[in-house]
Amino acid sequence: MRMAVRTVKTVRSSGWHNWAGNVTARPARIVAPSSTGELAEVVRRAAEEGLKVKAVGTGHSFTTTAATDGLLIRPDRMAGVRELDREAGTVTVAAGTPLRQLNETLAAHGLSLVNMGDIMEQTVAGATATGTHGTGRDSASIAAQIKGLELVTADGSVLRCSAEENPEIFAAARIGIGALGVVSEITFGVEPEFLLTAREEPMPFDRVMADFEQLVAENEHFEFYWFPHTGNCNTKRNNRSTGPAAPVGRVSGWVDDELLSNGIFQVACSVGRAVPATIPGIAKISSRALSARTYTDIPYKVFTSPRRVRFLEMEYAVPREAAVTALRELKATVERSGLRVSFPVEVRTAPADDIALSTASGRETAYIAVHLYRGTPHRAYFTAAEQIMIAHGGRPHWGKLHSRDAAYLSGVYPRFGEFTAVRDRLDPDRLFTNDYLRRVLGD
Repeated sequence: MRMAVRTVKTVRSSGWHNWAGNVTARPARIVAPSSTGELAEVVRRAAEEGLKVKAVGTGHSFTTTAATDGLLIRPDRMAGVRELDREAGTVTVAAGTPLRQLNETLAAHGLSLVNMGDIMEQTVAGATATGTHGTGRDSASIAAQIKGLELVTADGSVLRCSAEENPEIFAAARIGIGALGVVSEITFGVEPEFLLTAREEPMPFDRVMADFEQLVAENEHFEFYWFPHTGNCNTKRNNRSTGPAAPVGRVSGWVDDELLSNGIFQVACSVGRAVPATIPGIAKISSRALSARTYTDIPYKVFTSPRRVRFLEMEYAVPREAAVTALRELKATVERSGLRVSFPVEVRTAPADDIALSTASGRETAYIAVHLYRGTPHRAYFTAAEQIMIAHGGRPHWGKLHSRDAAYLSGVYPRFGEFTAVRDRLDPDRLFTNDYLRRVLGD
């Protein structure tokens, strides 16, 4: 085993920071193992040395869930597909595999995930550990598509977990926020590749509110963006299609997805940050910039979009029946306050699932996400939004900014105690803890 340690790559770095730049850490050591065996050995050695251990993905979380001053494990060398079983409808991948690589590999074999979020830069372990989700009437988060996983625990043991093997750990570890160990590989359920037709169009806020339940019920995947300081929304409805494929044109796609949604939006956000009084006027222009369009393509090309403008985000999951009320309250709060909000509010839905710390655990859910351009003072807006969400029993996204603690979270997650009991069993000495986990899970 000592020979294995010598092959582990030690990353020379003065520190680590996340994608948004709001979280930094100075670990005592950063390592990049290339196998489950190497990963287990570095975990054992860290425990012997008294170093706390955290694994990090690509840094797309806004919370300090992966921050540590101990041992930081990078996923760079644990990537790639390990097994693809077409008959079983599964794919097994190393934990550090980026979602982009997974989706491109699946597409090359005529397969697809059933649902996913809107970016592909995350690693599979990072995306699932924090509860990354898309939007869906019947299809749930990425973590809900997990059929099995491999977990390295605090004593260096390697556990296989599924509905049949270590089922109580599996029930918790699909969304483990780094508290139970280090996930080394994941097996996802997959489907034969299919087509989705996306229909994007502007719609007034009041109409979206009036028709919200109908829009959710009639579409496999419905989401919308509301632009604060306006009564305007952009809606997106994705539904399975028999084809033929009709992808977004190269030029029109560049104009909408790169020039307008990233390039010009970046300039608008920069102007708004420098001169906040311009934001309401810019919002009115931005909300009308994207025209209606319809296209048909394979799933990951419909679900995902490029995100090049950096921002901070807070997202809450509320009972779906509370979504319209909460959104109207948020709109009223923005209108009567001096807040200047340059980013649209994103709204998605998910069916109930059975994962202990899933934000959709046990209830039909609507997600309300608020954002602000990086470098813009965010506390007042996020605090106002958070107060609305917690009044409706909201559950914060594990990877996005929030102020909730274990006392609150244990009251909105019926299976919270089930998760912490598994944690007590697997990591009694809290090898994998940090300040964030102490706040949200307790000691």
